[in-house]
Amino acid sequence: MEHVPPPAEELARLDRELAELDARRAQLLTRRAWLLAALRPPAPTAAPGWNPSAWGAPAAGRPGAPAQPWGYVPPKQPSTPRSAQNVLLTLGGLLLTIAAIAFTLVSWGSMGIGGRSAVLALVTVGALAAPAVLLRRGLTATAEALAALALVLTLLDAYAVHAVAAPDTDGLGFTAVAAGVLAALWTAYGLTLGKLHLPLPAAVVLAQWPLLFGAWAAGAPTLVVGWALLATAVLDGAIALWGKGTGTRVTACVGGSVMAFSALMVGLTLSVTASGPLGALAPGALLLTGAAAALAGAWRAPKGFARAGGVVAGLAVVAAVGGVPAAAVPEDWGVLAYLSAGLALTAVIRTGLPRNAVLGVLVASAAVVGGALAGALPGLAAVLLGPVSLLSDVWAGSPEGFRAALGSTLPWTGLAATPVVLAVSAGLLGSAYRWWPSLARIAAPLIAREEPGPAGTAAYGAGPAGSAGAPGTGTPEAGGAAVPGTGGEPGAGTAGTGGTPAPGASGAGAPGAPGAAAPGASGAPWYAGGRAGAPWYAGGAPAARRRPSGAALRGAAGAGAAVLGWGALLLAGAVLDVPYAVAVAGETVLVAGLLALAVRGAGSGRDASAAVPVTALVVALAGAVSAGLLSLASEGASYAVFGALTALFAGASVRAGAGVERAVFAVAAAVGGTVLTGFAGRSLELAPHEAAPLVLLVPALTVLFGARLRRNPVALPVELTGALGALVAVGLAVPDAPFLALVLALCGVLAAGAAVRPERRPVAGYLAAALFVLATWVRLAASEVSFPEAYTLPVTVPALVVGFLRRRKDPEASSWTAYGPGLAATLLPSLAVAWTDPDWQRPLLLGGAALVVTLLGARHRLQALLLLGGAVLALDGLHELAPYVVQVAGALPRWLPPALAGLLLLVVGATYEQRLRDARRLKDALGRMH
Repeated sequence: MEHVPPPAEELARLDRELAELDARRAQLLTRRAWLLAALRPPAPTAAPGWNPSAWGAPAAGRPGAPAQPWGYVPPKQPSTPRSAQNVLLTLGGLLLTIAAIAFTLVSWGSMGIGGRSAVLALVTVGALAAPAVLLRRGLTATAEALAALALVLTLLDAYAVHAVAAPDTDGLGFTAVAAGVLAALWTAYGLTLGKLHLPLPAAVVLAQWPLLFGAWAAGAPTLVVGWALLATAVLDGAIALWGKGTGTRVTACVGGSVMAFSALMVGLTLSVTASGPLGALAPGALLLTGAAAALAGAWRAPKGFARAGGVVAGLAVVAAVGGVPAAAVPEDWGVLAYLSAGLALTAVIRTGLPRNAVLGVLVASAAVVGGALAGALPGLAAVLLGPVSLLSDVWAGSPEGFRAALGSTLPWTGLAATPVVLAVSAGLLGSAYRWWPSLARIAAPLIAREEPGPAGTAAYGAGPAGSAGAPGTGTPEAGGAAVPGTGGEPGAGTAGTGGTPAPGASGAGAPGAPGAAAPGASGAPWYAGGRAGAPWYAGGAPAARRRPSGAALRGAAGAGAAVLGWGALLLAGAVLDVPYAVAVAGETVLVAGLLALAVRGAGSGRDASAAVPVTALVVALAGAVSAGLLSLASEGASYAVFGALTALFAGASVRAGAGVERAVFAVAAAVGGTVLTGFAGRSLELAPHEAAPLVLLVPALTVLFGARLRRNPVALPVELTGALGALVAVGLAVPDAPFLALVLALCGVLAAGAAVRPERRPVAGYLAAALFVLATWVRLAASEVSFPEAYTLPVTVPALVVGFLRRRKDPEASSWTAYGPGLAATLLPSLAVAWTDPDWQRPLLLGGAALVVTLLGARHRLQALLLLGGAVLALDGLHELAPYVVQVAGALPRWLPPALAGLLLLVVGATYEQRLRDARRLKDALGRMH
């Protein structure tokens, strides 16, 4: 007789066999790959960084794969002679340097002046001459070590000369002269011995100090020190561009960055602290010179350095030009001067500067504008969040002015220019949104998408119109206009109007030609959004997909204009401290305007302006919350503002098209109506629990509204908002049990009304039943009924009869629907009373009834009877056994419960698979019940 294993054992056996097959297949594939590599002629050089233990076997045809078996690890090689030589030379040079320093500082006084001079001269000349001899013999590393020693000796010579020959000389002045002489010496030495890497970077480091220490030693003013720093930075920049060797250029770049930053900080500090416009001219000249130097370096610097130079130049120009008028106006209005200078930087687009430098200047302009706007955040936050303080004292009376209602301690007089800053920025963004096609044409030479060519990238402004990256390519999508010379066709690469391809223009049918378009590239600038009607992320080269489309940029400009204009008006009211009534009315009017903008944009259906209505909607919601909080100071203002907001949002939901915007408007209107009902209860001087039934008016209206809309997408959000309002009413009624029962019953009525609709019946029907039962229990508890069965059994018996008749008519009906409500109406309240009943009669009767219900459920395979009866029986038995369990637990040793728990876990773990199958069978058995 053939033995058939259980399914679990057979499945485990199959898994093991499949794993063995996979392992054997991997071994064979590895061996095959090695054989292919062994048969292939060896490559001249091994692929760098190839590690068989880390990346797996080389793919077939991969060049440079070593002809070694899989898993071969080459033995570690001993240290090369070159590396050991470098270590020895470094240690030797370090020891000689320490000896020279010790000799100079310790043993110097025991020798005469002649001996001192002779020793230093001899050792220094020998250290300087030895590298030349060593280089001729090919000992480069030894020459580098002796050159480092010679550098230290020259510094010690300078120290010795000052200590012996010129002890009365000013230290800073002598240091400046010595640094200059040593810099010149080491420059000549490094140029003479070109194979040494150390002398020229050392000369660059020494060249940082002559001008600075000289100005400091001469007691020059701070401005002169700034000029000295700037001159040193210019020298470093020249070395960084034309210096010999990477080390020299890197050292000069670092030194120039530090010196330039210090010089610009000196100029900025003097400009900001100037007593008047004339006093700001001299620091401004320093800053402008620094800007000119940065732009001159950016002209020849690589991409990243050119952009950094443009940023530095732009910021320096703003500080220089804006500092003069800022010194002539009050301190609070100085930000406008810097903002105007930052905005004027955008004119750099029309200049002939390199593309990367122009981008850097534009980044500086954006940084200035962003900094000016950041200064408005504290005031705007105070206007929006200040009314929160009114929640602690609702309807206390109208304050005198806007600031009093905000309760903020901000120095509002110091924010006088903030609304102007926001208004100017909003106006500029609005102008950009309005005249976006013209702006796109102006910026086309700068931000047009570059096509790959022979040189990798196209130079800004280079090449005829129509070539890759030049003006006159592409067609902006919605919100843009065709750039002249393109014929209005996406991806056109023509110049002029006749459609003749310009020299170097991208053209079809010329693969590999210079300027040929990459596959999938249309030739249109990235801000044009690709082909008409396509999203920005859907077309073009990968670099273009990472950039936003022209429609997105235009929408962002319009959205920014809306936000900044709204903020400017809010802050203007706070700065001017307008009367409270004017502030409340003004915020409400602003909400109305934003809602009109949101409705108009949402209904237009244009993708180009999609960001504007969404932003207007978000800002309108924030403004509505702020206006509502601000109105809480006065009863009349509260009714007026919330009534107006409710009407505005309701009207917007009617005018808006179907979509998310309409649902948001409707939800906001429902929230406003709920708040109004709460105000009505407060005006009638009702207690919170007495006002709870009044709050249910809006949930009732939402049920009717949902019945009217039925399957409209707006119906569900509105009904959920009404449900939240009903939850608020329940929370208000919690302190008073009779009112809580009333509110629960009313909520049950509303849920039953919603359950009339088929699409809401699966949820609302059960919710209505639960609410009615819960209302009954709360009412019984509030009446201090000690025998709830007298009230629940008259309900349970007819409910069970009705359920029995339904099951008889429809055997497939669920037992939860037929018998669940009737059984729960009696069993659950009786269980709650039994847990607090000290007598034994009620638990005994309840346990017997639950046992009967459980047996009936098991006999007739009724899920509701089995689970309800079993749960009540278990809880009732737990209540009866709890005192004895506590006594037994107190008498047992403390280590026994953890031991029993651990034993139980071991047993369950050992039979886990069996227990899991038992649980599945139990679940299936329960699922087959009705």
